[in-house]
Amino acid sequence: MDLTDKKVLITGSSGFIGSHLTEKLVKLGCNVRAFVKYNFKNDWGWLEHSEVKDEVEVYTGDIRDYDAVYDALDGVDVVFHLAALIGIPYSYKSPLAYIKTNVEGTYNILQVSRQRELEKVIITSTSETYGTAQYVPIDEEHPLVGQSPYSASKIAADQLAISYHRSFEMPIAIARPFNTYGPRQSARAIIPTIITQILNGQKEIKLGNLSPTRDFNYVKDTVNGFIEIAKSQETIGEVTNIGSNYEISMQDTVDLIIELIGEEVEILTDEKRVRPDKSEVDRLLCNNSKIKKITNWKPRYTLEEGLQETINWVSNNLHFYKPEIYNV
Repeated sequence: MDLTDKKVLITGSSGFIGSHLTEKLVKLGCNVRAFVKYNFKNDWGWLEHSEVKDEVEVYTGDIRDYDAVYDALDGVDVVFHLAALIGIPYSYKSPLAYIKTNVEGTYNILQVSRQRELEKVIITSTSETYGTAQYVPIDEEHPLVGQSPYSASKIAADQLAISYHRSFEMPIAIARPFNTYGPRQSARAIIPTIITQILNGQKEIKLGNLSPTRDFNYVKDTVNGFIEIAKSQETIGEVTNIGSNYEISMQDTVDLIIELIGEEVEILTDEKRVRPDKSEVDRLLCNNSKIKKITNWKPRYTLEEGLQETINWVSNNLHFYKPEIYNV
């Protein structure tokens, strides 16, 4: 599928990955409508600071509101559904919020897309749906294990999307990114948590469990993965991983960031940041052979390159963060 000149809706467009995806699709020549969560300030999140702010049509609504989704998808050819609650710690506090946003929100996208006969629907999954790796690298056939209310809600949303493809022959593709990082990411995530605390001048940085391993992916690579999945006809009805096939522990990630920034700091374990034992995902490593086989995608950034770009951006935008506060 050629996305040029297509009318595209991006839910979650004001967020971390969504804002980067919005910018890239505008540059590709797409007619982009950005679905932004309604708020009293009429704040468009990261799009407020985007170079393409004046080139997108902004629609404010709530993904949990069927009427808003129906209205937003009017005249749309392709939808990228990224809107979700993603913070794992907060999912322990309010599981129902995740069901309403991640499951019901996905239902709204699927049902309206079916009614409006969209050309393609890209649903955003997460590597958290796999739980701790039962084998590595993790391919798309790996069992799904809900180790947190967040991951359980995303498993439910993915299965609902697959059911719509099988039941109604809808052109649905599921993009399953592994751990994305980069400019604009919330400090709820490990990499910006480390960077913001160090750049804030803190000599003792507070972190959680540093033994798990992750497959980190720079946001520009993740965005390109979404686009290639949208363009390929072979991704319809399929789950497709987006990952680097490079594994690193949280401890080694901390050490690398400290080395790149060039500061001496002490690491303290903050028990508030440690997941319950049975909820912690201990190991993630992506098998990315499928996406490389059926699309033109491959990762372009090394971890060092992506981290340096992220550090540079945070250094110039530290005022957006509150490093002294733990974000649940």
